[in-house]
Amino acid sequence: MRKKAPTRLYYSITEVAQMTGVRPHVLRYWETEFKALRPKKNRAGNRIYRAGDIKIILLIKKLLYDDGFTIAGAKRKLPHAKGDPEAKPARRGKRDDLVESLRKDLLEMKQILETP
Repeated sequence: MRKKAPTRLYYSITEVAQMTGVRPHVLRYWETEFKALRPKKNRAGNRIYRAGDIKIILLIKKLLYDDGFTIAGAKRKLPHAKGDPEAKPARRGKRDDLVESLRKDLLEMKQILETP
């Protein structure tokens, strides 16, 4: 059961772990895998999470644990970090490209068939 987040600007990794049900070592690992998850650090070097970071954590948790995505699959589904110059769209596979191409072709055919 998830606890309601207190309304503050910043949260410690322990607080975030309690709120989200994700252990601190997993949160630290996810930082290395997901560019969208980059909590700031305070002067002492401790991670400080904002509400946006917590939303990303909950989305990652849902994708991995509830929806059954792999890390690579979750990366493709996750919106990219705003203002992150390294955040690029995930490279799509050949299958995704084929599906997208077929979708466009079908839409064009539909438009042709619908025109009088």
